[in-house]
Amino acid sequence: MSMTNRLRLAVSRPQQVRNDVTVKTLAASGGLAVGELTETTARKLSAVDGCMEILSNSISKLPNYIMDSRTREHVDHYLLRLLNVRPNEAMTPSIRRKVLENSRNEGGNGYDWIIRDLRTGIIRELIPVPWWLVQPWRDEAGRVWYTVSHPVTGTPMVLPNEDICHYKATTRDGLTGISPLRRAREVLAAAQAAQAYDLAFYANGGQPSGVLETDSDLGGWAEDVNGKHIQAADGSYLTRKDILRHEWEKVHAGPSNSHRLAILDLGLKYTPIAATNKDAQFVENKEVSIRDIARYFGVPLYKLQEGKQAYGSNEQNAIEYVVSTLHPIVNQYAEEQTWKLLTDTELLRRGLEIRINMMAELKGDTASRGAWYTNQRNNGVFSVNDIRALEDLPDVEGGDERRESLNYVPLKDWARLSEQRNGGNANAGNT
Repeated sequence: MSMTNRLRLAVSRPQQVRNDVTVKTLAASGGLAVGELTETTARKLSAVDGCMEILSNSISKLPNYIMDSRTREHVDHYLLRLLNVRPNEAMTPSIRRKVLENSRNEGGNGYDWIIRDLRTGIIRELIPVPWWLVQPWRDEAGRVWYTVSHPVTGTPMVLPNEDICHYKATTRDGLTGISPLRRAREVLAAAQAAQAYDLAFYANGGQPSGVLETDSDLGGWAEDVNGKHIQAADGSYLTRKDILRHEWEKVHAGPSNSHRLAILDLGLKYTPIAATNKDAQFVENKEVSIRDIARYFGVPLYKLQEGKQAYGSNEQNAIEYVVSTLHPIVNQYAEEQTWKLLTDTELLRRGLEIRINMMAELKGDTASRGAWYTNQRNNGVFSVNDIRALEDLPDVEGGDERRESLNYVPLKDWARLSEQRNGGNANAGNT
């Protein structure tokens, strides 16, 4: 069945179309259903915003290459222009990767819309689509489809699996991902409550609340000069205590009124409420929230300017971040792109693979990178020019030759090689 016919078949299934997702409803809901944690709300937490920026920046700077899996040689291919030069009219490659990774962390799913030439089938553009505009589903035969609401018109389009690159966060069913924001819902709710408390504290001038005391009777409804009950904006009646509280807060609450001289009459006395042990633990609780959020995203604390900043430990944390956090993400991007962007001939017969170079993430770790380069060169794995290429440096004359130490040789060849090294005397080194 041709792609056109498959599209016609899919479009004939209106019950699968998410008609509720339109530009109008998107604007009304902020991109999320009522009651859900929105990106705007979550990213007001510095730890969340920091983690998402760190991950998206890490992914954005990793270039792609295409490798022959049989020879491990890099292959020149037209897709490299899309992956590393210009994926679409509006975006640079790094911006595309950043958008995809932000979408994957925010909504659990990142989507690349693959635009092909209808005549030749050649891929012309890769366009990231916001996660809230896409709904994956399976038909009766188990084939995967994607219902995509057009970002401008809101018109639903049903696209086959081969037209969408789908990058998932944690997943239970393999079809859709679950974002760290959803998994960390309770942690984020606690962090938001703490931040609201913090804002309220400073909105009050950084001062604890207090009590106004008087021996006078302040009961009853407040009245104006004409003896009429005073009403609030909502129509409810105000008491004398309400009026007194409002007048006190108007004069003394807020940062602009901090440390303002209070003048009390009618026998009023102001007694501030002292800070409690819970207030003293507030900073500690915020640190716990940051650690929890960082744990959900897999981001080491030092990248958030939290915890101990010892160079040695941070160096090891950087390596751990690449190995444990970035590598699984990068591997998924490479696997999905290999399967969706390469043809069957390129994939199965020629053995081509799309790979992502992760060395850019370790460029700041000079000590570890230098030690690794030295090890690879001394063991004949890399030539000088191989190392220079990884550092984006030009080749040097004679740099393609690989070398290997003779300090370690097979025992059966030791006598012969030792004799050659010592000018024909096998025992020269033992005298």
